[in-house]
Amino acid sequence: MSGLRGWRAFFFACAVLAASGLTAFVLHRKHEFRNIHGSSSVEFVTTQAKPTRPEEGVAWPRYGFDLAGTRNAGYRLRPPFRRVWAFNNNATLLEFPPAVAYGKLFLPTWDGRFLALDARTGHLLWRHRSGRCGWGTPVVWRLLVINTFIGHECGSPIPGTDGEIVAYAQRTGAVRWRFRLGPCESSPLVVGGLVYAGDWHGHVYALDVRSGKARWVFKADGAVKGSPSFADGKIYIGSYGGYVYALDARTGKQVWRASAQPRLGHTGWFYSSPAIAHGRVFIGSTDGKVYSYGARSGKLRWSYTTGGYVYASPAVWRDRVLVGSLDGLFYAFDAATGAVRWRFRANGGISGSASIVDGVVYFSTLAHRTYGLEARTGRAVWIYPDGEYTPVVADSHRLYVVGYRRVYAFTQRARS
Repeated sequence: MSGLRGWRAFFFACAVLAASGLTAFVLHRKHEFRNIHGSSSVEFVTTQAKPTRPEEGVAWPRYGFDLAGTRNAGYRLRPPFRRVWAFNNNATLLEFPPAVAYGKLFLPTWDGRFLALDARTGHLLWRHRSGRCGWGTPVVWRLLVINTFIGHECGSPIPGTDGEIVAYAQRTGAVRWRFRLGPCESSPLVVGGLVYAGDWHGHVYALDVRSGKARWVFKADGAVKGSPSFADGKIYIGSYGGYVYALDARTGKQVWRASAQPRLGHTGWFYSSPAIAHGRVFIGSTDGKVYSYGARSGKLRWSYTTGGYVYASPAVWRDRVLVGSLDGLFYAFDAATGAVRWRFRANGGISGSASIVDGVVYFSTLAHRTYGLEARTGRAVWIYPDGEYTPVVADSHRLYVVGYRRVYAFTQRARS
């Protein structure tokens, strides 16, 4: 009997040690995953350049508006608005917004069409059937419009493996060059004569903008589904391996790699595209957090946990970082510290990225509504009963709202 009691005591001690170890592990991971409060005196630039104006004739050149992906346009357009036209996309989903240039909207669709619409009337000017579904926003560079395609099986959970990057003539839609890659939903970026985009195979490509030939290829630790941003000679992009990368834009060499915070279960993935401002990189994650990293060092400067996935890409207005979460809240963070300056409860989860026009931040919800809030206070100043993903782009005359299946154009209504 004494031997049995000894074995019981032994097993009890082992159980206590295991429970203690598990508790310590859980507490350690919980501590690692905690919110990090930032500082305005560490790797933070207090001044921020005014919103850049694109080249002549180009109004909204790419997904993040400017090279840094801040999504902040300085056009003087504010509510109230008057709708002037609507384009019906025949029951096909519109997930990403168009680029706007030379009086046209360039719009890829879920069912494999690439469209050019007259910005003044909404009439179709030309279309190209790619045979592949478009899950991104094109980029306009001089007289080319460059778009990415994910694959030809648009109705499948994995829509094919035959992704492409295609350059079109903006006037006619004629194809100038093609580049084959893995499934690609990365909205392209053009800087210094190179086109940058990523694919599901974890590659980040730099192509010659005139010929489409590869100049360099970088392999990330996981699928690349977000879009690149650029600042100070570096390309910034996230991956489904749970990392954010800074790459030398000229050579593709890794400058730094930063991880999402460890947690129980998998580390968060980065579908969100980064915004670069104030010497920081701002990006959302599927672990529900919004992160701020030092743009030079890659060190974590602050993080904040929302109540849902953050697929959306942050927008930056002055010293505010503006982004929505699938928890149905839209947040305004202090860019230096990550403190919440205001939050707004929407009517549904927020998956798409926000856009800022004239101090009003626009976002859409999965419950088919588009909101316009004062970026400074979070006060709602405009609501429209359509929208699902990225809500608006603009030029100096019109605000273009991307609904679930339609695109709408609004002009500013004269104030009485």
